[in-house]
This record gives sequence, C-alpha cells and structure tokens, in this order.
Amino acid sequence: MFSFFTQEIAIDLGTANTIIIHNDKVVVDEPSIVAIDNRTNKLVAIGHKARQMHGKTHENIRTIRPLRDGVIADFNAAELMLRGMIKLTQRGTRLFNPSLKMVVAIPSGSTEVEIRAVRDSSEHAGGREVFLIYEPMAAAIGIGFDVEAPEGNMVIDIGGGTTEIAVISLGGIVCNKSIRIAGDDFTEDIMEYMRNQHNIKVGDKTAEDIKINVGAALPDLQSPPADYIVRGPHQMTALPLEIPVSYSEIAHCLDKSINKIEIAIMGVLEQTPPELYADIYNKGIYLAGGGALLRGLDKRIRDKTNIPVYVSEDPLHAVARGTGIALRNVDKFSFLMR
Repeated sequence: MFSFFTQEIAIDLGTANTIIIHNDKVVVDEPSIVAIDNRTNKLVAIGHKARQMHGKTHENIRTIRPLRDGVIADFNAAELMLRGMIKLTQRGTRLFNPSLKMVVAIPSGSTEVEIRAVRDSSEHAGGREVFLIYEPMAAAIGIGFDVEAPEGNMVIDIGGGTTEIAVISLGGIVCNKSIRIAGDDFTEDIMEYMRNQHNIKVGDKTAEDIKINVGAALPDLQSPPADYIVRGPHQMTALPLEIPVSYSEIAHCLDKSINKIEIAIMGVLEQTPPELYADIYNKGIYLAGGGALLRGLDKRIRDKTNIPVYVSEDPLHAVARGTGIALRNVDKFSFLMR
C-alpha cells in the first residue's frame, strides 16, 4: 500500500539533460529545455520536442533553458520542467498524484541560495521528501566505487554547465573544485571559432552537432572521425556556405577551455593528502558526464597528470545511476545528503 501512495524517483538535474530514474530504470532522459506560450505562460513542450523548437520559434513561443552553469537560472521554468518530466514517469497509471520522495543531484560548488532554489523547485513540483546529493559523490557511487572505504577515489564529472572534480574517501569529499567550464563552453567555443575562422553563423544546436560528430581534445587521434559538413549563412553576405570541419580544428578551438579544466585538476591533486594520492595513482582517475565522451580527453589528462585515466561505463548516466542507488539506500547514505 505504501508503495502505491508513494513514488520514489532519482533526478540528475543537469544543465544540458535531465535524467529521472524510477524503479532502477531510466524513465526520462530529455534535454533540460522548455517551450512556453508567451500569451498564457503555459507549457507548450519539454525535452526533445522543445529542443527541436529551439532557435525556430515565432513571437508567441519562447524556449528557455532553466539551468545555467549547473544552477537554476529561471525558477518558474525549472518548476514547469520538473512537473512535466515527473508527469512522464506517471504515464496514465494512477487515478491520483502519489506523494513523491526524491533524491536530486546538485553541483558540489553550489551556494546555500542555489541549494535552496533546487529544493524549493523540487518541493513545488510535488516532492514531499527531498534529499540532495553532490554530483561527484553520486558519480562515484554510479561508477561502482565503495565510497565508504578508507581509500581515495578521484572522479571528474564534466557536465553541461559545470566540471566537478573531487577526491572521495570514507563517505565524504576530501577536496574538490567545481568550475563553470564544461559542455556549454565547448559549444560556445565552436560557435565563435566558426564565426571567426570560416565567417559562417551557426546556432548552438549546430555547434552541438559539430561537437558530437568531430569533437576532440587532441589534434592527432589514432582513429579520426570523418569531416563534418556544416551549412549556414555567410556573416557578411548572408549567402549560403557549406564547409567541411575536421576534428583537429575543433581540438584547436577547444584547447583553452580544456586547459582550464586541466589546471583545476592539478589544483585538486595538489590539495590531495599523500596517502590518498597514492590510492589515486594506483586506481586511476575516472571521467563521467557527457564531456567524458570527447575524443582523446582521457589521453590528454593522462599525459598532463601521469596518472591512468579511464572513461566510466555509460558516462552520461553515471550521476543518475549513483543518485538512484542513493535513493534505494537513503538510510545507509543519509550522511551524504543534505
């Protein structure tokens, strides 16, 4: 009876994608974007449908990404998005709305105000019990580390808005850094590069496609992807252009942003106690998040740190998986939550 009246969900509320886990299954995996009717302020579409509208709307519809840099930038849109996505998990199976128990993953560098915003949005979207867990801790649990063991584990979660770097031991974060350089910055770098280098205007959806198809962290890869054809208007003449873009060009344009991530990683390693450093050297550094899929990034970080670097299995869902495990074991992991 209790399970009938209560629904337990784990949410990875990301800048780029929101993932919801229910009964150990990913039930929602949608872009974090909503389309709203300007006249009525009502929800028109969420997720993939809203993403298809992005950059193509007329004056009566606007698309909003409620999260920026890992935190809620538009409270109302975030609440509408959460409500809509939670409804997707309840597809016509119940006569009433169940009481919601949820665990939500948040960036480790969140301020008290930002944490409050996530909690309030979750409660307004129907959450009766809301627990918050830091993303690097959730990623470590999702990767399969025993976070309570007296040994060092290093996780780098490169999401859409933030890169979370943390050393975890004995169920806590020993040292960490959360920087606002991540997937969205890579997309902006590509847009700027296309404007400056090729005189072609591209939107963020096209820049995202370029990143997925030919994104790379190194200019020399063993198995390089084929060039990606980009179509768009010339900046000055507005005449159509068709330009092939290679992975080495993208590696060059992403170099500055990746360099900032490397500096942050070295900063965390400098703060790491020697005993934990030895554990990390033996076990390696693990990458999670969508940014981990950037070609050659693991090799580049390995060359920089001289420590083995591994991309976790299914890095896009590592944080969500860990949040789901924390939800199942709320009593066991209560000391990790806020």
